[in-house]
Amino acid sequence: MLLSLAKNDFKAKYAGSALGTIWAFINPVITVLIYWFVFQVAFGNGDVGDVPYVLWLVSGIIPWFFISESWGGATGVFTDYSYLVKKVVFPVEILPMVRIISAFGVHLFFVLLTFIVSIACGVFPHFIHIQILYYMVCAFAISYALGQICAVLNAFLKDTANIVGVIVQMGFWITPIFWNIADIPQSLTFIFKLNPIFYVVQGYRDTFAFGIYFWERWRLLIYFWAITLVLLFIGRILFKRTRPHFADLL
Repeated sequence: MLLSLAKNDFKAKYAGSALGTIWAFINPVITVLIYWFVFQVAFGNGDVGDVPYVLWLVSGIIPWFFISESWGGATGVFTDYSYLVKKVVFPVEILPMVRIISAFGVHLFFVLLTFIVSIACGVFPHFIHIQILYYMVCAFAISYALGQICAVLNAFLKDTANIVGVIVQMGFWITPIFWNIADIPQSLTFIFKLNPIFYVVQGYRDTFAFGIYFWERWRLLIYFWAITLVLLFIGRILFKRTRPHFADLL
């Protein structure tokens, strides 16, 4: 049922358009090309160490695309599926996951694209690339944790979706995606590392660009999972306590 709902949700986003679900892939590709042109060609950003700029950019931006799409989509899911929320026997708690799985198919395509970009840059598949599966799980977990909390809040406060949109827009620039965290004073880096999404973005880059295994960043690993588990716990408590009121609100 979960996979069926995710498939239908993905198709519904582009229903009625001539190219249909192809738009899910066209928009991010064009976005990446524009950013690559602006930041490398126009602004003249060079390679990051020994890593080609295009590989550094793509490997950092694709997890952000997935998390932002999943988080934003999950926020409004109870409102969008109000007809299911009002069914007493329907497992409403799976709805945020529907939006995340819906976005995950596109994410897999871009992970494959990153492999292609990596090979084009002379970096061929290696044993370390297996750990991308771990970082996918991390992206999935933080997306669900944030999405579940915001979905519950949005049922009570419709401004939540707009607030999340603003946070996502800010996070896009605060998270080191287009700029190298090594370029700022070391005394300030810890502030940006408090953002759990930084761990995922850096993890994708460690896998595709820098060749750093996930256990080498064990402090960030512990911090990330501590924050994520706390958010998952908060989301679960909020859902259990507010679920009886959903039918009246929606």
